[in-house]
Amino acid sequence: MTQSGRSAPSRMVVVGGSLAGLRAAEELRHRGFAGSVTVIGDEETAPYDRPPLSKAMLTAGEAPAVPYLAHAEALDVEWMLGVRVVALDLAAGRVHLADGRDVGFDRVLVATGRRARAWPVAAEATLDGVLTLRTLEDAVDLRERLLQSPRRVVIIGAGFIGSEVASSCRELGLEVSVVARGFCPLDGALGQSVGAWAAELYARHGVDLHAASSVESIRGDAHGYVSGVQLSDGGFLTADLVVIATGSVPNVDWLESSGLDVDGGVAVDGALRALTMNGVPCPNVFAAGDVARWGHPFYRNQLLAIEHWGNALEQGRYAARSMISEAGPAEPFIEIPRFWSTMFGANIKSVGVPSFADEVMLVQGSPANLRGVFLYGREGRCVAGVSFDAPRELATWEPRIVSGEAFPPQGTVPDWGRAAPPEPVPARFPLRGTTRPQCADGATSATLAASGHPEGAPVGATE
Repeated sequence: MTQSGRSAPSRMVVVGGSLAGLRAAEELRHRGFAGSVTVIGDEETAPYDRPPLSKAMLTAGEAPAVPYLAHAEALDVEWMLGVRVVALDLAAGRVHLADGRDVGFDRVLVATGRRARAWPVAAEATLDGVLTLRTLEDAVDLRERLLQSPRRVVIIGAGFIGSEVASSCRELGLEVSVVARGFCPLDGALGQSVGAWAAELYARHGVDLHAASSVESIRGDAHGYVSGVQLSDGGFLTADLVVIATGSVPNVDWLESSGLDVDGGVAVDGALRALTMNGVPCPNVFAAGDVARWGHPFYRNQLLAIEHWGNALEQGRYAARSMISEAGPAEPFIEIPRFWSTMFGANIKSVGVPSFADEVMLVQGSPANLRGVFLYGREGRCVAGVSFDAPRELATWEPRIVSGEAFPPQGTVPDWGRAAPPEPVPARFPLRGTTRPQCADGATSATLAASGHPEGAPVGATE
């Protein structure tokens, strides 16, 4: 028995067999939890790393090794892979599976991640040559088709996935067109002012970018193969392959009747406990990784949806500690989000949540060589930073970002040959989704999507 008189948990269930779920299972064992740990995943493969799927998995000269995550096979864990969970019964403490079985739990972690947003017209989405990229199976299929040297690849969406796939296509010597709803690539994640650098990367590497545009329909031939896309401006792009990269949706369908707040993902409190529709923490249900939406005090407790590797890793570990503690961890989860990407030979790194900002300034570097550091600010304080091919320089600014120092920053910095001093400019992020109650404290706010996929984007619209 615990000090509160409740029985200590002996059955832990993790729904989701990817990074967050694996790290949670590892942490449970590392912290000495001796009860049963069951990990349920809908994919049949062991946990694997997702970042290589849009990069090395597509461009490796020989058949690439599957990027399995280390240590999964060594854990004292029951793996139930290739099984889909269809419902959560809070009253009975059980999760129901698609094959008719159910699994009991004392504590359950929701780590089901997200799936690629499907093209809304089924007859077009099922044409041979129309693909999405989210899973290992998706990457294997896309790689095989790219190796067949399609005459042109059209990518719908210019967020990180779309941009990384475009980069891989150019590395393979393929002609590629990208259709972007925004005025520039990555504007949802970095804003238009910084996204202009991404547009220049596209141009320097021969990508045919159709910005401020959308796809009205995907066309196919009489044999069911994709033939191209019809644009909103009347243009038509021929294509042997179309990749849908219009964002993602959370895997929460199985929670719809659970009474939890799953609008846009699972809302959680500072201990990563799932919140009910009334904003009450559920003591036996937790969420971590891409599927979770959590309030960060540094960002006014606006619910953050962070779709990045580091966040999944840290939240998985934190959730495990919260699950085995009766009172929860001593401190709430307040990690500052960080992510990186590589495309067109450039390294892009971020600290903080750029989309929270309303201003940005280039504090080091120059557009001439597309190397530099941007600081983002809001209401007189630093809230994020982004670097292009300058990760070490960004690291020197990170303490100012984490501590929320004054924006614009005070003092001089190396200008790398720039004649004029830096000045803040509007960050120019696209409009967000509709506002909704923030369940942790009742404040009205919009969910911040830190992956470049603004919440509320219409299904089928390009990024």
